[in-house]
Amino acid sequence: MQCSLCKLRTHQWCFLLFNVLLFHALLFGADFVEEYLLQPTPGVYTDGMVVSVREKARKLDLSNSRDNVSKVYLITNPDACRNSDLFLLTLIFSSPADVTQRDAVRKTWANQTLIKGFPVRILFFLGSTQTSAAQEDLVRESELYGDVVQGHAAADSSIHGPTERTALAFLWVITFCPLARFVLVTKDSTFVNLPAIGGYLLGLHRHPEDLYLGRVIQRESPDRDSNSPGYLPPAVYPDKYLPEYCDGTAYVLSQDVVRKVFVASAAVRASAPADVYVGLCAQKAGVAPTHSARFSGEKHIRYNACCYHYMFSSARMGRYELERVWADLELKGGSCSLFHTYYGLVICKALTYLDKLSFMNSPEQNEPYG
Repeated sequence: MQCSLCKLRTHQWCFLLFNVLLFHALLFGADFVEEYLLQPTPGVYTDGMVVSVREKARKLDLSNSRDNVSKVYLITNPDACRNSDLFLLTLIFSSPADVTQRDAVRKTWANQTLIKGFPVRILFFLGSTQTSAAQEDLVRESELYGDVVQGHAAADSSIHGPTERTALAFLWVITFCPLARFVLVTKDSTFVNLPAIGGYLLGLHRHPEDLYLGRVIQRESPDRDSNSPGYLPPAVYPDKYLPEYCDGTAYVLSQDVVRKVFVASAAVRASAPADVYVGLCAQKAGVAPTHSARFSGEKHIRYNACCYHYMFSSARMGRYELERVWADLELKGGSCSLFHTYYGLVICKALTYLDKLSFMNSPEQNEPYG
């Protein structure tokens, strides 16, 4: 009888252990598989286009063209990168009218000048305003904070607006901030964990070249809807799938990749979302993206302090939630044990997946995101 009871309990424990392992495999398995499969392999460049782009990027020098380049910017901010030893430059894309969202970002995760002792700089990159009054407000904001760059780009709602703004942002980096080792590109509606990203970059065991790091999107079909703003006709892009690219909510480029993407953009005429556009340019430059599951992509990660200390980003953050999350993170400090980090990841990932399944986001998460 006792043997039978022991066997029953053993079976129950085995069943419980199996379910726990299955739960964690489902929760983290996709991330582990992606991390393994989506790492770039060293390139062997035999394609003439790739070789040409890389050589032109290597020789590109706009240091003597600053005055001419400045003409394509309404607000140039040419001295924003006076520190030639800059480790990480963060460019935050924002719409001119979203001043309250920018203020929330300034007061929270962007309020940093050093990461582990290395200098960082945070700038907002904007397109054109619609009225002279709006432009005057933006000039005053720039004078007050000194963290705005504005290009002569079309409105975000236009077909070419986001890609024009991205090309102008990269041109600005090459011209006015050519010595920044890394460039983080993100949006004002995204929470970004700068210390975690900085720690990762400092821990790289390879020379920081050809780095295009983010949440990699793969095997996505081109937009073949002729009525869509992102329409890619087969004559322009005949392949069945788009090249792998990093989701545009947050990604990191090494300085050389900024140059390579900018040079390659001259040969990319496709109308596409800005992040797809960067992926198309990177492909022509022979640069493969590196995947990290610590970037959330377009997902909003449900808040847990230790989870947010580990993750690189969380998307769709309205200003009230951003301020609330930041206040709690500062209150709880920056240290989490391995157990608490793991437990936090389990909690926030499980809740995030439940949100995705139930489509029942909280009111805070449904506010306008800028």
